[in-house]
Amino acid sequence: MAQPFVKKDDDLDEEEEYSPFYGIEKGAVLQEARVFHDPQLDARRCSQVITKLLYLLNQGETFTKVEATEVFFAVTKLFQSKDTVLRRMVYLMIKELSPSADEVIIVTSSLMKDMNSKTDMYRANAIRVLCRITDSTLLTQIERYLKQAIVDKNPVVASAALVSGVHLLQTNSEIVKRWSNEVQEAVQSRAALVQFHALALLHQIRQNDRLAVSKLVTSLTKGSVRSPLAQCLLIRYTSQVIRESSMNTQAGERPFFDYLESCLRHKSEMVVFEAARAITELSGVTSRELTPAITVLQLFLSSSKPVLRFAAIRTLNKVASTHPLAVTNCNIDMESLISDQNRSIATLAITTLLKTGNESSVDRLMKQITNFMSDIADEFKIVVVEAIRSLCLKFPLKYRSMMNFLSNILREEGGFDYKKAIVDSIVILIRDIPDAKEIGLFHLCEFIEDCEFTYLSTQILHFLGNEGPKTSDPSKYIRYIYNRVILENATVRASAVSTLAKFGAMVDSLKPRIFVLLRRCLFDSDDEVRDRATLYLNTLESDASVGGTDEDVKDFLFGPLDVPLVNLETSLRNYEASDIPFDINSVPKEVKSQPLAEKKAPGKKAIGLGAPPSGPTSVVDAYEKLLSSIPEFSSFGKLFKSCSPMELTEPETEYAVNVVKHIFDGHVVFQYNCTNTIPEQLLEKVTVFVDASEAEEFSEVLTKPLQSLPYDSPGQTFVAFEKPEGVPAIGKFSNLLKFVVKEVDPATGEADEEGVEDEYQLEDLEIVAADYMLKVGVSNFKNAWENLDPDNERIDEYGLGVKESLAETVSAVIDILGMQPCEGTEVVPNNSRSHTCLLSGIFIGNVKVLVRVSFGIDGSKQVAMKLAVRSEDPDVSEKIHEIVAEG
Repeated sequence: MAQPFVKKDDDLDEEEEYSPFYGIEKGAVLQEARVFHDPQLDARRCSQVITKLLYLLNQGETFTKVEATEVFFAVTKLFQSKDTVLRRMVYLMIKELSPSADEVIIVTSSLMKDMNSKTDMYRANAIRVLCRITDSTLLTQIERYLKQAIVDKNPVVASAALVSGVHLLQTNSEIVKRWSNEVQEAVQSRAALVQFHALALLHQIRQNDRLAVSKLVTSLTKGSVRSPLAQCLLIRYTSQVIRESSMNTQAGERPFFDYLESCLRHKSEMVVFEAARAITELSGVTSRELTPAITVLQLFLSSSKPVLRFAAIRTLNKVASTHPLAVTNCNIDMESLISDQNRSIATLAITTLLKTGNESSVDRLMKQITNFMSDIADEFKIVVVEAIRSLCLKFPLKYRSMMNFLSNILREEGGFDYKKAIVDSIVILIRDIPDAKEIGLFHLCEFIEDCEFTYLSTQILHFLGNEGPKTSDPSKYIRYIYNRVILENATVRASAVSTLAKFGAMVDSLKPRIFVLLRRCLFDSDDEVRDRATLYLNTLESDASVGGTDEDVKDFLFGPLDVPLVNLETSLRNYEASDIPFDINSVPKEVKSQPLAEKKAPGKKAIGLGAPPSGPTSVVDAYEKLLSSIPEFSSFGKLFKSCSPMELTEPETEYAVNVVKHIFDGHVVFQYNCTNTIPEQLLEKVTVFVDASEAEEFSEVLTKPLQSLPYDSPGQTFVAFEKPEGVPAIGKFSNLLKFVVKEVDPATGEADEEGVEDEYQLEDLEIVAADYMLKVGVSNFKNAWENLDPDNERIDEYGLGVKESLAETVSAVIDILGMQPCEGTEVVPNNSRSHTCLLSGIFIGNVKVLVRVSFGIDGSKQVAMKLAVRSEDPDVSEKIHEIVAEG
């Protein structure tokens, strides 16, 4: 049943509006459609039934093939009626039903008759319907009529033909492109809509030809466009031409800018706004060029029309991000909009003022915002909070008033996202403004006293544990932390125990009091809380089993976890079932934990080792176990990394082969996972001949063939290469699969004794720099960065040339280095002009590496990159720069 717009309630006033479609059902409406067959047609009744059918279709109701066909044939009978209103409804119904090719023939003659009718309304609608349901064959027959319609004196008919052309361009572009002369003539029409539609169609016809678009803009900017709608389109096309030509012209030259400036004096408000917005969005726009656009937008701020006020303030908000001084003159007008009835306008006014305000106006703004915040939704409040954070970083001396404001709104009602935005802002201000630390931590402590969100409580406690011990009086925070142990749920209690331990480790004077509190936690009802309390008590008392020095304790509590949690969990599960003492150094540092055949082509059987064992063994463990079982590889040492499987054959070929690259310190082993997909064949003595002529630093040391490869039974063959020890050597390898083929009798399953030698060309594979880097994340990048020796840091800048977007560049750099993005920095915000990406990893030789990459893109899409690398070895830091320079 279709849902009503508004349900009619008996208690409501009789004059209350309600949906006339309330309660209608498809079955009942289809019964009503029988009126279409009446000998004496009731035009009004038929129109009402079609209206209901259209409502059902637009509400997503689906008609079966039979129902749609019956309705369609019934509707075609209504062409006999001369009622104009009913005829228009018939046109709409045929368009919505989208009849099949067989059914179209039934109405084609009627529509073509209407297309040549003397009634303009019939002609216009018939053109729209015909072009919607027609195929290319019929379109060729009616092309002559459509061309005539484009230059018809009646604007309704001309617009119908032009709009149809826009739709047909998607499916029959060659036919529509032949209408260029008629469309060009329609562009000169005096009718506003005809000129608008003609310009849109003409641009679409020429859009792939830059020179043609430029000529079109040049000819039309001389003043032949009268329609305001067409003028708006022309402004957009002009901006496009300016944008594309800016790469090829000298700095300071900007073709067509005078035209945009002249449009600021147009009598139509939408043309003026479109021109102002186009000027503000020009790449590298100067303050002088902005001034006239800002002036007209300022006038719109005091308009009586809400849509104009909204459009102006939204544009100024964007401009304020890049040219705050240019918008300063509008501050007085924007302040009056804070009390605007439209909350969207008020929010934009506030955030724009926060971007353009000076230090002296901060306090006044804070007072105005305080009254304003209670009237807007959380999504708007988040925008305001982020703007306040930016302003505070801009004027750090004003941190007190802004911190007080943030703490006040933190106590008010609000959802999780809103509260998280406030907490994040306070944390950022504490980190970036040292004077704000004490007051910020105090506000956070007060917040967790009454915080309903477990996630926020644990995050604040973690932050408090890192920053609280460094303050002048750490003891004042202990009360707030221990209250969480008494009053909160198990997750928050466990987090509070960890925070108490951090205070005990960092502040010797508090250690006895911390011991007392932790011992109380030993009787907690939750095992996680008890376990943490036991662990931290033993740690702080310098139990030899954990660590004997203060530095060991601090490193244990504050240092980053160097292994992925998934791998740690897997190793601990394996440890539970064994008698061998647990060694954290044995935990794999590779991030991945997918099965070996994760990248097999669709439709292929799993090749290689197949599905992983039923236990929680990781991929790295499985590979290591496989290689250690082969005596020839025992002298290679510990496996550093196993790469993802890489397909060497196309999907659905007779032999499926992929390769896994195993990286050792001084060797590389290629594991070729092979599957025979032909039931009538048995392959024997399967090897891969590898040509390393394009990999000069590698020399082949051994090949381990696969003796037998029956149908649908995966197997492996190996080729090992020696390389300079500890060096990230790269190269390209050609692969040729060689084997002996024996025919298999399908009836008995026995293979022939004699076989034929054969070979099969495989895809090439490459060893790249990223193969020598393990993706290993860090939980706190800032702490990990500071823990590495600054003397091992290497910084350099690179010009990367023209790129489509920052996101594409960031992704490319991550792929080249093969490192793990940290803290979500691999995601680049839309329309961002700068971005910083944080990466971490382990380089071959077990050298920890951290990278901080800053990107910037200018108006001409030139990208610059600043690369800062810290590692445990200065030579590795240099090597990372070499990899980027060569990549």
